[in-house]
Amino acid sequence: MKVTEYFEKANGQTYISFEILPPLKGGKMKAIFDVLDPLMEFKPPFIDVTYHREDFIYKKKESGYYEKTAIRKRPGTVGICAAIMHRYGVDAVPHLICGGFSKEDTENALIDLHFLNVNNVLALRGDARKMDGKFIPEPNGNNYAIDLVKQMADMNTGKYLDGNIVDGEKTDFCIGIAGYPEKHFESPNINMDLEWTKKKIEAGADYIVTQMFFDNDKYFEYVDLCRANGINVPIVPGLKPLTKQYQLNSIPRLFHVNMPEAFAKELSKADSREAVKQVGIEWCIQQSKELKAKGVPCLHYYTMGDTKTIRKIVESVY
Repeated sequence: MKVTEYFEKANGQTYISFEILPPLKGGKMKAIFDVLDPLMEFKPPFIDVTYHREDFIYKKKESGYYEKTAIRKRPGTVGICAAIMHRYGVDAVPHLICGGFSKEDTENALIDLHFLNVNNVLALRGDARKMDGKFIPEPNGNNYAIDLVKQMADMNTGKYLDGNIVDGEKTDFCIGIAGYPEKHFESPNINMDLEWTKKKIEAGADYIVTQMFFDNDKYFEYVDLCRANGINVPIVPGLKPLTKQYQLNSIPRLFHVNMPEAFAKELSKADSREAVKQVGIEWCIQQSKELKAKGVPCLHYYTMGDTKTIRKIVESVY
């Protein structure tokens, strides 16, 4: 079933969903099941699986010179989606990104997903590689998330890259995109950010999942701004508990989100790792309860493999 179809039949219910990372190359599928097994009692209708672009390392050769080598540390998204659907009988939502993939790579991945009856996809530009100062698209690849949305929407009408294909199989992807309650860090202001978001909706995107935030007012303001700008698709809040002291500084730096003053003060008073974690859990619980009370379509948790923490939060909310 499509993500948006779940929301349409929700009848006031707030769903819950989880996002997981593929294991590092060489890891076991059991690592995914170990994360999800304890969470399935909460009956998520869908599970998101992230996609990761290649990065580069330098390998020293016998000559003493270093060779630049591309590696993909977390492959397997498509296979993981198939395994999740088979094991749990829930829908999987793979993330597809622009970075590191040509348009043909993307088309082939979408064909595989279509054949596996995966009909939900989250379209993202993706981050820059660590060694690059800015995002660099793949040659013959999609430059921006809107280009990826357009490619998916084209396939939904039977249009493929090869113009010689006539009467091509029409896919039926429900397309999600990312939203930024505190604006994307590359956007000069929130209005321009919303302008691009609206263009992605007009290009064929069906719903929005937000980046993490720690101030619910930012989410509510974002939804209001979207509606005022004619963006009327479901907007799912993305939540991540802060569990380590250093995240008080690293999360704002890396994700360009604001830490509410009350939250920062509580964290600064915590005198142990466990105390910091408990403050983060309690804050996320209160965020979740307020969002649920306001009737959001779904609470989407970024698990990062920390099942115990997510369970504590969800048990307190549902």
